[in-house]
Amino acid sequence: MSKIITNSFQKISTLDDALVSITDGCSLMYGGFGGIGTPPTIVDWILTQHITNLTLIGNDAGFPHIGIGRVVSNQQAKKLIVSHIGSNPIAGKLMNDGLLEVEFSPQGTLAERIRAGGVGVGGILTDVGVENEIVNKGKKMINTGGKTYLIEPALTADVSIVYAKKADPFGNLIYDKTARNMNPLVAMAGTITIAEVEEIVPLGELDPEEIITPGIFVNKIIQSKGVNWKWVWERT
Repeated sequence: MSKIITNSFQKISTLDDALVSITDGCSLMYGGFGGIGTPPTIVDWILTQHITNLTLIGNDAGFPHIGIGRVVSNQQAKKLIVSHIGSNPIAGKLMNDGLLEVEFSPQGTLAERIRAGGVGVGGILTDVGVENEIVNKGKKMINTGGKTYLIEPALTADVSIVYAKKADPFGNLIYDKTARNMNPLVAMAGTITIAEVEEIVPLGELDPEEIITPGIFVNKIIQSKGVNWKWVWERT
């Protein structure tokens, strides 16, 4: 994968223009942990546009009515690459019924595979799962320094979607507490990266020491419409 680098100082976009790259059958990487840090407005758009056959790459499957779990529950994904799906029983049922392919990767390994993809490394070496037949099935191993490691390939995606607290027009991002979770890694690993943000501030207003994701990794910025928590809790 070759990251599309954007040098334009004006990355603020409308929702439809920003998300034109999210199409049927594409691979989509998302930030978030249990829904916290997953962009809600973009998830809403994917649902209303009925985008299907997605390969979703992220930490987990969210909850049935929270985060990326809404897309999974609506059967718009064909495959998940995640660390777990336990918080979304619908995902488990779809997997057991043969309607959803799930590739599990230990959480730390998953994060490193995404990081490797973002920095252009082909993969990582890890000893996690070397002796576990479920984890090591079909994977190559290498011995170096007197230890055996699994070779885990890097992860990239056609599109990465992230959620941030603040952005400037260049795409520099600041995250809010634990909503930061997987987002900085995901932002680097998409051919196209779209950031949904709570607040867009003028260029120069962000403290450079607080910026986590530099704008060079971000292609489009959209204003978040927030989460309708009343709707969520009524369905939980």
